[in-house]
Amino acid sequence: MALSDADVQKQIKQMMAFIDQEANEKAEEIDAKAEEEFNIEKGRLVQQQRVKIMEIYERKEKQIELQKKIQNSNLMNQARLRVLKAREDHISNVLEESKNRLSQLTRDPSRYKKILEGLLQQSFFQLLEEDVVVRCRKQDLTLLREVLDPAIKAYKASSKRNIKVTVDQDNFLQADMSGGVEVLADNGRLKICNTLESRLDLISRQMLPELREMLFGSNPNRKFND
Repeated sequence: MALSDADVQKQIKQMMAFIDQEANEKAEEIDAKAEEEFNIEKGRLVQQQRVKIMEIYERKEKQIELQKKIQNSNLMNQARLRVLKAREDHISNVLEESKNRLSQLTRDPSRYKKILEGLLQQSFFQLLEEDVVVRCRKQDLTLLREVLDPAIKAYKASSKRNIKVTVDQDNFLQADMSGGVEVLADNGRLKICNTLESRLDLISRQMLPELREMLFGSNPNRKFND
């Protein structure tokens, strides 16, 4: 039986409604899947960025910690250097004060006379030469002549050697020196500097570790004394 126009129109509307419903359901399905994929991708990107941010933070935290350690080390080194400089300055002041007090020895002629004789004898024994030249300060010339013979006799008695001593009256030690003598041999190629300043320098170098310990106490980190 042939369908009427009304039946055809009805069927067409039903088909269209079915197609529309299928399209809507498919669109909803696509939207849902797209939303799911979007959320998954968004979560992946967020996690990826979170990891990057954490890595950047950790790297910067390590850099800050390293800079802090370097800064603390530099500050500690600067502080140690300041302490060392203050100590060395103090030692220098002590030695300078000692040098200034050397001049007081010459103000006591009897005491200085014994010192001068001892320095002469020591110089003779260090050189062990038969012909030497002695230099002193110009103001010590008279005193030197007084102690020369006793020093020569003591040297000869102990060493069993002869010695000829000439006092240099043309070349004197500097007048602002504290005192002492220089003894030369072999036309000046051999020289013993036994001035009070040179003796103080020698003693201060030898006693420097002991002097540091006396002034500042023992250093637990020091393995060797110099």
